[in-house]
Amino acid sequence: MIKKIYTILLLSLITIAGLGQPFINEINRFKEIDKETSPPQNATLFIGSSSFTMWYDVQEQFPEHTIINRAFGGSTLEDQISYFEDVVLPYNPKQIVIYCGENDFASSDTISVKLVIQRFEELYRLIKINLPGVKVSYVSMKPSPSRWHLAKKFMAGNEAIKELLESKPNTSYISIWDEMLLDSGLPDLSFFLDDMLHMNAKGYKIWQQIIQPHLIR
Repeated sequence: MIKKIYTILLLSLITIAGLGQPFINEINRFKEIDKETSPPQNATLFIGSSSFTMWYDVQEQFPEHTIINRAFGGSTLEDQISYFEDVVLPYNPKQIVIYCGENDFASSDTISVKLVIQRFEELYRLIKINLPGVKVSYVSMKPSPSRWHLAKKFMAGNEAIKELLESKPNTSYISIWDEMLLDSGLPDLSFFLDDMLHMNAKGYKIWQQIIQPHLIR
């Protein structure tokens, strides 16, 4: 009986700890992968949310580059800051490619463009303090059909991040927004899975073509 109670308490503590660290399982998985195979240094590091997480063949799409994908689904820019020491620092990359921001806006109606930009600025600051020579590239928020009600915020956020990066050395802003729209100005549904949030192979092919010129050798 005492052993059973102890086990229940232990599981409860683990659950509580997990609630305080919502992505800890993903972070631990990255650590296990790195234990099994030491990650290459001076690679191109992809970080951000599920649009990168679900790019399962990203290495095959960029065969001339060594890609490390440490994006975790559902994450915000705030989460990238919180787990910076886990998903960025161990890899000493030559370039960091970021896709993040959508989830920030989708998490609450009260999240402003100003707040999202402040979060991006903090992430950028952390990168440059710890890895001053790294190139930072940002892939613009996409026109997700299921989040089309947030399109104005996405566009404003994209524009503000673009302006910020244009004022910084060794950076690039990668716009995928217009290429994912129809002539009508609405999202092209053929790029998306049934959830109208995540992309299919056609969508990722567009991304590959746009991102490729921004990757450094």
